[in-house]
Amino acid sequence: MANAKLGGELHRQRGTAENYGIDAERYDRTRPRYPEALVTRILQACPGAGLLDVGVGTGIEARQFQAAGGTVLGVEPDARMAEFARAQGTETEVARFEDWEPQGRRFDGVISGQAWHWVDAAVGAAKAASVLRPGGLLAPFWNVAETPEEVREAFRDIYVEVVPDALATRAYTMPNPPLNASPLLTRTVDGIRQAGVFGEPEQWEFAWDHVYDKDEWLDQLPTLGDHGQFPPEKLDRVVAGVGAAIDALGGSFTMKYTAVVVAATLPAA
Repeated sequence: MANAKLGGELHRQRGTAENYGIDAERYDRTRPRYPEALVTRILQACPGAGLLDVGVGTGIEARQFQAAGGTVLGVEPDARMAEFARAQGTETEVARFEDWEPQGRRFDGVISGQAWHWVDAAVGAAKAASVLRPGGLLAPFWNVAETPEEVREAFRDIYVEVVPDALATRAYTMPNPPLNASPLLTRTVDGIRQAGVFGEPEQWEFAWDHVYDKDEWLDQLPTLGDHGQFPPEKLDRVVAGVGAAIDALGGSFTMKYTAVVVAATLPAA
């Protein structure tokens, strides 16, 4: 996960996030899903099934919640991602969440999968509170990856050589903070507290693993972090180098994920 400085700046760097729509189909095909236990727990903690999904992207998590019985409205600043989400069955409106007009609508839960760090934490929490029904839940969540050390070392050498100033390079060169001290999570908690209307935030964790072979990892690679902003020749070099590194590691590796929810509830009355 990102270092402390990066974690505090991400919502000001939305140009990175808004490049994901260049290849929305690839993003949707390759990005990790979320554990069913996470979906179930969030729905059970909401007073009803009506959800607002902030930064819905292509609708990955929205479809999981819909399959589990939720009704989801997405808000997404990238029109290309929003169009893809609609085509997959998720009603989506194009706007940045801070500027989005709810038009009197209220929701039982505000969720956000792998996207809340692109929102101003304090402004976003206050906006979420304004559209939640009494007893409603704010629940942004992330898949936090723990890359095996031998994989980190192999990838780090490639990124430092090819794109030394990239956000992705910093992610491989800076040590990962403990999960409970992650800057993305702490700024989310701080923003919720600043809103002054929620109960004390809780952190829910769901551990899971995924084995990536070379082809699957390389297919996902252009959708990660700021890879979409690399010059094409540098992206090609990164892909080739990472592919060679995975071959040297035996052709695959196991990524350990922890899906983490920061959950906070409005008073019921």
